[in-house]
Amino acid sequence: MLLAPPPDWLLPVGRIYRPNSPAPIRTRTRTTRLCCRASLITNSDSFEVGRLIGSYGFMNITSFSGSPGTDNEYSSGDLGQLRVQDVGEGSVKIRLYDGRVTQGPLKGTPVVFKVYPGQRAGGIEADMMAANELNAHTSLQDSSDGICQNLVTLIGGFETRTGEQWLAFRSDGKYSAADYAKVMSERVSKSRAGGGQVWNKFEQEETIKRRRYFVTKLLQGTMRGLAYMHDRERLHQSLGPASVILNTIVEREAIYLVPRLRDLAFSVDIRYSNLEGRPGLLSEGLWRRASTAGAFTPMDKRAFGLADDIYAAGLFFAYLAFVPFCEEGTMDGLSLQRLLESTFQLDIGATREYCLADDGLLDAVKFLDLGDGAGWELLQAMLNPDFRKRPMAQTVLNHRFMTVGVL
Repeated sequence: MLLAPPPDWLLPVGRIYRPNSPAPIRTRTRTTRLCCRASLITNSDSFEVGRLIGSYGFMNITSFSGSPGTDNEYSSGDLGQLRVQDVGEGSVKIRLYDGRVTQGPLKGTPVVFKVYPGQRAGGIEADMMAANELNAHTSLQDSSDGICQNLVTLIGGFETRTGEQWLAFRSDGKYSAADYAKVMSERVSKSRAGGGQVWNKFEQEETIKRRRYFVTKLLQGTMRGLAYMHDRERLHQSLGPASVILNTIVEREAIYLVPRLRDLAFSVDIRYSNLEGRPGLLSEGLWRRASTAGAFTPMDKRAFGLADDIYAAGLFFAYLAFVPFCEEGTMDGLSLQRLLESTFQLDIGATREYCLADDGLLDAVKFLDLGDGAGWELLQAMLNPDFRKRPMAQTVLNHRFMTVGVL
């Protein structure tokens, strides 16, 4: 049962406003101060909070070094090439609750609350992340073209007296792309353990066709959301299997599938006016990588940022091309990234030859082989070590592989 929190326990985001104040939500960071649209619900009494449905943390890039076997001093010939990053777990822990709207025109609408800890528990970084996610969504939703269906929709938010920031998003799905891949890999394991490949060849072929269709639709929706963000001068900077929400993971329902991007806490505004001067705390790592790659001017920094998102999308593409088609435990995101980056130094052709020799990876290889190797071609473009040679999001959407899997 949903429980309405006591009215005196809650405040809307921004401590200067009372729960019943008609004033809009404001962020509390001086460098990214932005008013939200009046349509957002800022009254805590308009929500009911339900059960805890999960929690997760963020990964931080803590240092930077050269590619394996190289020095940390970069020559001009190294600019724009791959760099190794040391990644550690961040201190900010996010909680998720279900709930619903109880008042106004959206009454009855199911929501998911994303809860950022207050400064006491999460430090200034937690407040900055909440403010940044709030700003990102309000700017992307403030469009004459309407809200993109491939982004989660922010409905409103409030703040508790202990400083926790509660952002309310419309609930359009409870599964992530990571959940989908896990379920499908488990099914592959069960099918092969039961002799499915031998005795149900026709059924196996139909299953593979449905999986290819579903994964291609998932990739299309993800790239539409990313292209929408890039067209509006926003980077995602957290794209991965857990940051794409699905309204279904039933492959027979692929025609109704709508992937939606979430987790915009590290989103970066790349309007030229924001690329001059000191970077914000949350984007320091991005611009440090940009300068290492030789991107110093606002134009080059913008190009690097867009290419950085495409690289993350390329790793996500590789994840979806392998994990759902392989037995459980055969391949995971981290192992696949190490295989691509460290073992084969982003040589996708060599990666294919390696995978071709492993029977457990053959369905993934065949998927990427569609369209005379169109999948491998697209993957190589998105993971090009030189950021200047990576395609734009719309170019990825227009690539022939994005249609061959649904024909």
